[in-house]
Amino acid sequence: MYVTAKAVSAAERLASFRSEDMVSVDHLVVGGGVVGLAVGRELAKRQGSSTLVVEKNRGIGMETSSRNSEVIHAGIYYPKDSLRTKLCIEGKHMLYKYCQQHGVPYKRIGKWVVAQNDEQAEYLYQLAEHCSDVGVPVQMVSQVQAGKDEPCVRAYAVLASSTTGIVDSHALMGALQQDIADHGADLALGAQVEALSKDKAGGYRVLVATGDCNMPYMAVHAGSVVNAAGLWADRIAHMLVPDGHKWQTQYKLHFAKGRYYTYANSGSTPAITVQRLIYPVPDKHITSLGTHLTLDLGGAIRFGPDLEWIASNTDYAPSGGQSLEHVAEAVAQYLPAIRAKDLALGYVGIRPKLQPPGGEFRDFVIQEESDAGFPGFINLLGIESPGLTSSLAIAKMVACLL
Repeated sequence: MYVTAKAVSAAERLASFRSEDMVSVDHLVVGGGVVGLAVGRELAKRQGSSTLVVEKNRGIGMETSSRNSEVIHAGIYYPKDSLRTKLCIEGKHMLYKYCQQHGVPYKRIGKWVVAQNDEQAEYLYQLAEHCSDVGVPVQMVSQVQAGKDEPCVRAYAVLASSTTGIVDSHALMGALQQDIADHGADLALGAQVEALSKDKAGGYRVLVATGDCNMPYMAVHAGSVVNAAGLWADRIAHMLVPDGHKWQTQYKLHFAKGRYYTYANSGSTPAITVQRLIYPVPDKHITSLGTHLTLDLGGAIRFGPDLEWIASNTDYAPSGGQSLEHVAEAVAQYLPAIRAKDLALGYVGIRPKLQPPGGEFRDFVIQEESDAGFPGFINLLGIESPGLTSSLAIAKMVACLL
């Protein structure tokens, strides 16, 4: 007679670990994207404390952090008192300084937001006033001057941002990873959090699957936990609370897939050249900044992202979405020489959004959860654009909360 062994849940497995068998750290950061790495670096600088960053993938920044436009944003779009504005502006200055000090390739290339009619032009004038209020330098460019500066671009009106730039996101994350190591902290790759619980004696117990057949699980006791899990941050938060808890609706992510397209002149028209980033006017809820033109550090043009709401945060399939003809039609509003045959699918990214499709603006959630009964637990949710730009400022804020 065979007896089927009862499956052991992750929570039961975590509870089975004795305290003396657990790895003990002062700070545990969940997520090894650019924000998690920045937080890990900031906490690792604390004398006399220990920090561990765990990342479920086999490499750092393999999701949102490496599948974006690699833009250093100026901080022009979002409400004045929002975290997105404050942390973007602060983070921008910190990031330029960090890149200079650590040899991370970047370029302060500038950006135009272009309007195509009176209504959009009025938005640009309002945006210019907003930028003045928040201290971001911008200027309106006349239609005549715009035609001289960027002859390939069609624009009824232009708002120019001089502090927008581009950065090598992979080199940035590599530098942050090295900083973590240099400060004596640890980074565990292929380490997936499967269970979380509050320890009655203080701090948190965390079960981590290692992928190692000799030691498939590691239990960690952490004095504080920073949930910087990006696309998975809501699931990490939900591990800590029972079914029906308000976090399950308050901290629920929605996923926006975006495809990026490369440009290669087909030869049927003169090659398109631009000297800066070109963005259309965004939608009213700033859900998307539109299918914009960016440049990489080698000067190659790319477009994107488009926007498709998806159910799964692992759906990187390039199928679906808009046809190349529709993408070219959107881009042609400001770049009339573009043709569908000049475009090819480059890569796909997914953005973690707190607002559902059609929903109004939602700010970053950066919350120390003592009021919810979880002291020393910090949730970072909805950290999409301008998350890369804001990463160092987010890390500074997290450190102040602990």
